Amino acid sequence: MSILIREVREHELESVLALNNAAGPTILELDLEQLRFFFAEAVYFRVAEVDGVVAGFLIGFDQHSRYRSSNYLWFKERYPAFLYIDRVVIARAQRGSGVGRVFYADVTSFAEVRQPLLACEVFLEPRNDAALLFHGTYGFQEAGQRVMDETGLRVSMLVKELTSYPWVRERWLDGPGLPDVPWLAERPHRSTRPTQERRA
Repeated sequence: MSILIREVREHELESVLALNNAAGPTILELDLEQLRFFFAEAVYFRVAEVDGVVAGFLIGFDQHSRYRSSNYLWFKERYPAFLYIDRVVIARAQRGSGVGRVFYADVTSFAEVRQPLLACEVFLEPRNDAALLFHGTYGFQEAGQRVMDETGLRVSMLVKELTSYPWVRERWLDGPGLPDVPWLAERPHRSTRPTQERRA
């Protein structure tokens, strides 16, 4: 099985929407307008191709986003800089095949040269022990619990400190900026944001 993680393409949004809305109760449904907002606003929006077929996606926002999710705002009120994993969805046929772990390796690599913290939430109602264990094995720890405004369901708020970030910040971000190489590139439509704003 071949897994490729790459930037989402605009013409794929309807397929991404179908994946999202078929994911089950732990993923909130979206409409196409919301997904287009994510496409415009997310700092990280990548899909997983498995043998040439889109089999999942992960969307993340930084602290500068206009996103208004109550979980995102909870982190924004408490942490000055972070990358928030809003949702990761894997097609049912590919669950348990390692796609999620490849995504988390990729988003960690993306975040650790930009942010000091990864953040996300996991449902406690209904309880998602597989997701809690998955995040625990990646070094996430609970920073609190809350009842979501949107659903009335309780979630565990998780964070992971990215220990390499202080070194990257001191060597590059506070100086010349990240090297101009493909694996460090911003999403194409996000690259016009002022560098200083991204680092604030």
